Amino acid sequence: MRHFLFVFTVFLLSYSLFSQEKELKPVSLEADFFYGSILEHNPDIQHLITGHPTGFIFSFNRKSYGFNEWERRYHYPDWGFTAAYQDLHNEYLGNALGVYGHMNWYFFNRHLMLRIGQGIAYASSPFDTNTNYNNNAYGSHLLSSTFLKANFVRENIWKGLGFHAGFTIIHYSNANLKAPNNSTNTFALNAGISYQLDYKEFPEYIQKEDSLSSTHAERFKFNLAFRTGINESDVVGLGQEPFYVVSAFVDKRINYKSTFTAGVDVYFSTFLKELITYRSIAYPEDGLSGDEDYKRVGVFVGHEWRFNKVAFVSQLGYYLYWPYAFENRVYNRLGLKRYFFNDRIFAAVTLHAHWAKAEAVEFGIGYRL
Repeated sequence: MRHFLFVFTVFLLSYSLFSQEKELKPVSLEADFFYGSILEHNPDIQHLITGHPTGFIFSFNRKSYGFNEWERRYHYPDWGFTAAYQDLHNEYLGNALGVYGHMNWYFFNRHLMLRIGQGIAYASSPFDTNTNYNNNAYGSHLLSSTFLKANFVRENIWKGLGFHAGFTIIHYSNANLKAPNNSTNTFALNAGISYQLDYKEFPEYIQKEDSLSSTHAERFKFNLAFRTGINESDVVGLGQEPFYVVSAFVDKRINYKSTFTAGVDVYFSTFLKELITYRSIAYPEDGLSGDEDYKRVGVFVGHEWRFNKVAFVSQLGYYLYWPYAFENRVYNRLGLKRYFFNDRIFAAVTLHAHWAKAEAVEFGIGYRL
C-alpha cells in the first residue's frame, strides 16, 4: 500500500509539474467605434474627400505572458486578427471591409498599446469606366490594407472588462494590381471596450534570464529567392501583366532580433513592355523607339527584424541597369517573411515601391544555404 501511495504521489507531482509547463493560451476580445477624416496625400483625390469616415473595428488577441523566449524579449506582446468596416462617406468610394493579422506592443507599464496590422480589404465601389469613373483611388475591389493603432489601454478593470481610446490610421491601396491606384489614408479617433476571457486564471508574467541576444548570431548565409505576382501601369486599360523577380543575397544574423542583408535583384516586369510601346506611340516627344529593354537589375541592402520564425523585412535598393526611366532609380521593399525547416526555407509577402509609390505586391519563396 505504501508503495502504491508513493507511486501515486510521484504521479501527481509529475502531472502538476507537467501542467505548469504546458503553455496557456489567454484571449481577449475588442470592439471599437471610430470617426475620422481622409487625408489629402494627393491632390488627385480632393474630390473624394466629402465627409467624415465612420466605422467599427473588432479584434481577437492571443495574449502572451512569457512562456516563449521571443515573448520575454519583446515584453509580452499580443498577436491576433482584426476585422474593420469603414463607411467612407463619399458616393464614389462607398464602403470597405478589411481583415488583418496584427501585433500589439506595450509601453509605459502596459498603458500604451501600439498595434500594426496588415491584410486585405474589399471596396464596394471601385473605379469603373462607365459607372464610377470618379473613383481614381481604388482600381479594384480587392485592396492591400495596413493600419496603425495607438491607444491608451486599461485592461480587466472589472471582471475582465477594459477600456481603450486613441487614434487609428487605415491605408487602402491595391499596389498597382490594377489602375487607377491613388489610394486613401484615413486618420480616425477610436474608443472601445475589451473583454479578457478566463480573466480569473490569467497567468503571472514569466520573468526569466534568457541567453545573451548575441548568442543567436550566425555566420554569413547565402540566399536565393523567387518572387512573382501581377500588376499594371498607371495608364488605365493597358491591362494586367505578370512579373518575376530573381534575387541572390547574403545575410548575417548578429543577434536574436536583427539580421542584415545585401544582394542583387533582377526584375522581369512585363507590364513595362506595354507601357514602353504605348508611350513610344502616344508621346513621340519622349524620344522612345519602343524597343527599350523592360528588364532592370538592382543592388540592395536591408534589415530583418526577427520575431521567432517571423521577420519584418526592409530593404533599400538602386537600379544599376535601368534602360527605361520608370519612376526613379531608388527603390524599397517592405514586408513579412516566415521561416521553415530550421530557417532553411522561407516564404514572403513584400511590397516593391519607389518611396511612397507602390509598384507591386510580391509573393516569394526562397532557400537559405
